[in-house]
Amino acid sequence: MVLLRLLVLATHLAAVAKTVALPHDASVKRQVSQLRDSYDFIIAGAGTSGLTVADRLSEAFPTKSVLVVEYGTVEYAPGVFDPPEVVWSGSGHLASSFNFQSLPIPDVLNKTALTFGGKVVGGSSAINGMFADRGSRYDYNAWDQVQAGSPEFDGLKSNDRWTWDGLYPFFKKSITFTAPPVAVAEKQRYTWNATNFGGGTTPIYLSFPEFQWGDHHLLRAAWRDMGIWVNQDCAGGDKDGICWVPNSQHPVTARRSYSGLGHYADVKDSRKNYDLLVKHQVTRVIYPNGNPRSGPPLVEIRSLDNATSPLSNLTATADVIISAGVFHTPAILQRSGIGPAPFLRTAGIPVVIDLPGVGSNLQDHSGPRITWNYTIPGNFSPMPDDMLKPAFAADALAGFNETPARGPYTLAMSNSAIYVPLPNMTIEYSPILDKIRRISAAANGSSEHAARYLSPDQRSDPTLVAGYQHQLAVIADLLANPKAPCLETAFTTGLALSLMLLHPLSRGTVRLDPKDHLQMPLLDYRSASNPVDFDLHLVHTRYIRRVIQTPTMQQYGTVEVLPGANVSTDAQMLDFVKDQMVFSYMHACCTAAMLPRSKGGVVGPDLKVHGARGLRVVDASVFPMLLSGHLSMTAYAVGEKAADIIVRQWRKEWAMKEQE
Repeated sequence: MVLLRLLVLATHLAAVAKTVALPHDASVKRQVSQLRDSYDFIIAGAGTSGLTVADRLSEAFPTKSVLVVEYGTVEYAPGVFDPPEVVWSGSGHLASSFNFQSLPIPDVLNKTALTFGGKVVGGSSAINGMFADRGSRYDYNAWDQVQAGSPEFDGLKSNDRWTWDGLYPFFKKSITFTAPPVAVAEKQRYTWNATNFGGGTTPIYLSFPEFQWGDHHLLRAAWRDMGIWVNQDCAGGDKDGICWVPNSQHPVTARRSYSGLGHYADVKDSRKNYDLLVKHQVTRVIYPNGNPRSGPPLVEIRSLDNATSPLSNLTATADVIISAGVFHTPAILQRSGIGPAPFLRTAGIPVVIDLPGVGSNLQDHSGPRITWNYTIPGNFSPMPDDMLKPAFAADALAGFNETPARGPYTLAMSNSAIYVPLPNMTIEYSPILDKIRRISAAANGSSEHAARYLSPDQRSDPTLVAGYQHQLAVIADLLANPKAPCLETAFTTGLALSLMLLHPLSRGTVRLDPKDHLQMPLLDYRSASNPVDFDLHLVHTRYIRRVIQTPTMQQYGTVEVLPGANVSTDAQMLDFVKDQMVFSYMHACCTAAMLPRSKGGVVGPDLKVHGARGLRVVDASVFPMLLSGHLSMTAYAVGEKAADIIVRQWRKEWAMKEQE
């Protein structure tokens, strides 16, 4: 019965994919003239969180109208490794995306960070690596710690807090997990705890692929040689050790599962109150007479298909929700006059709300990679270079189109990783924690005061400095926890391992381009501006190099290529890290942080922008701090929890109005 149900779902998904690929789906709006006179809710951005909220609001309030305005359009979003790719090569053939390049990073050889964002219905869930993990419970509890100190956060009931316990039900609600068939589970040695995934029915599908490359279990054995324990399941908040991680893909077809399908295409035909306007940019929100207490604001948009068409204002009667992503959300707010007052004045934008945290607190995962070669042939089969053999490639393509799908194309990029706490990597971790704590506690004027590690335009703002000091103190405690991961290394084939710093101390900024406010915002990543990040990168690199010397790897004569045998001193290691640094693993966050205003926050626990009526932010920009995992599952959970908050509020308000 379960298999039959999944086969029906697979057929439905294939039909949906064909529908979504059509450029003229009648349900999609392309001109302002097709819209209603007003909407109850307007959402800026059809991304991971935005479509989650739109789905839930249109479901909860069938007599209320919901509009989503999206910069991109409806496209088919292939998986990370789908035909016609022959060897996995990244995101070259994925759905449309924004390409962001940062300003030069002075502390790392003036290099620049390159990152991406989805420019399509579905947002970054349409282009990400499909790695469907959650953070550690300690990450979300750390959010709660940095939010402390304000009545609006301290007075919350336990279920309303943004802790692990407060988010866990929404993690489970946000997805549908399907266990692999017994034969596949035994072949690949998959383990999981079904309780942690719950019995959700949301059509955001998570599953384990039936395929692995031939050397995968070799590396898992090498990690065990190093004493890393095998965690049965890492989705329940306990996330240290070797973990299997499901992919965001349908369990039968192995096609990408993302918000453009699960929260739009799958529901649009039954929701007459749910409109989607594509190829339009939300430029700003406008408060009548510049009074942010008079909301909700108007939403100003422009057509991207017709540059000569006039700007249009849309009216919301309940809430405007900005969900444009980590880089575009602060840009919309800044164009609206909501942001750091000194910068807004410099950019010629009238100040509506002086909110220094808008575009501040930028964080992303970063790190170098190590590589090696085998000098003794191993019986690893199949391997990626087998895809260059015509017969193997043809069979891989045929297998992908079978029902259920099989073969290499069912594996996205990776579905396994190690997560290692700092105390488990080195016995010399205390000096690193001491450095962080000294910076956090240093008095103003001290050479170690936290302000010196912020950008020059932020050092004089007491709220940003106070918030950064508090974050550093919380991160020090997080890094001291022997169960809280500091490093992630995902398994990918290719004789290389990436070393991901999970809790960076450096903070960057996002600002409008002062020459053209509608162009791509300027990203100042400021990676390793806090030098303790280098200390952590060095610990990670030394630790991961040990895998090459394990008995499992040495039986194949493994030889290190990077950093290389000649790299041994701290100075040489530091040069290696700077030279090989990847500045973004596409996990940027935190630029409209959910924190008290006194600590540089932009939104409160109800996701309302501080001081602005009828305006909320719901996307990864509201994360207070980066977490030990990839971001999509948390973005879905934040969208679910936000929708729950909004639904409860408006049910209460509209019920009271009906009684008057």
